[in-house]
Amino acid sequence: MGNKRIRIAISSCLLGERVRYDGNHKRDAYINDVLSQHFEFVPFCPEMAIGLGVPRATLRLRLSSHGVRAVQSDRGGHDVTRALAAYGRRVAGSDTGISGYIFKARSPSCGPARVKVYDFNGSPSGTAMGIYASAIMETLPLLPVEDEGRLNDPDLRDSFIERVWVCHCWHQLLEKGMTAAALLKFHTEHKFLIPAHSRTALRVLGQITAGLNHDVNMAADHYVQRLMQALSRPARRVNQANVLQQVAGFFQGALNASDRKELHDAIDSFGKADLPIIVPLTLIRHHLRQNPHAWREGQRFLESRPRATGTRRR
Repeated sequence: MGNKRIRIAISSCLLGERVRYDGNHKRDAYINDVLSQHFEFVPFCPEMAIGLGVPRATLRLRLSSHGVRAVQSDRGGHDVTRALAAYGRRVAGSDTGISGYIFKARSPSCGPARVKVYDFNGSPSGTAMGIYASAIMETLPLLPVEDEGRLNDPDLRDSFIERVWVCHCWHQLLEKGMTAAALLKFHTEHKFLIPAHSRTALRVLGQITAGLNHDVNMAADHYVQRLMQALSRPARRVNQANVLQQVAGFFQGALNASDRKELHDAIDSFGKADLPIIVPLTLIRHHLRQNPHAWREGQRFLESRPRATGTRRR
């Protein structure tokens, strides 16, 4: 990931900050004890930011004639929808350099999905996104987002970390200046990662980079939209195994029979869910050190994410 840690925005309460309505927090052990070693967290609490103190009345999402609104349980149902949404758009438009966002699950302000909505009688009536989270996601539709609950799922966690990582690489590309050569290089570096999610996406993205005679910035916008859309679906094991086999094919003639069998057996075992992907990846990286190849070494699919994050272990 480089020496500079990737910045991820996060709900303040998940870091242990006592900003909840009751003066407590929702410190998440995995986020604080593991992910914090590899990422720089940028905390936000929209409810505090719009002037709601601690302690404060609880918020609820309620149906109204104007749609779903965020209202406090006292003061006659004080409506803070507009303030939360405005703050979300302001944060999204600021230069925070974030490459992802971890929201507090089920929060009326921060929940990215599945937040309870109550009807006119105070009874549960479906779910929606939190008002602040909705504004962030609407303004930054390509930003990788998750809530702390879903990060307990290894597949969803790996998918989120991967998308954050790619988003960071894209931001670095934009900072250096978008050119046709730079976009083509970026695509080349991700040629193994993309088909692990979608071979169709690889074909479409290849077509975009093959026709760069027009406005490169427009092509880049189209490219990153299709890329992040493809990566939003967790990689399938069968696709990953196929990519690993393709990589192994590059060592044809460079490995002895024993090493080839060991590598193919590891890939086969991963495909059958008997081994985590880190095993064949480690073997491939070992063989790359013995048989250097600039193009293969530059492949993002083969680069090691921080192993302590618990990713790339399926």
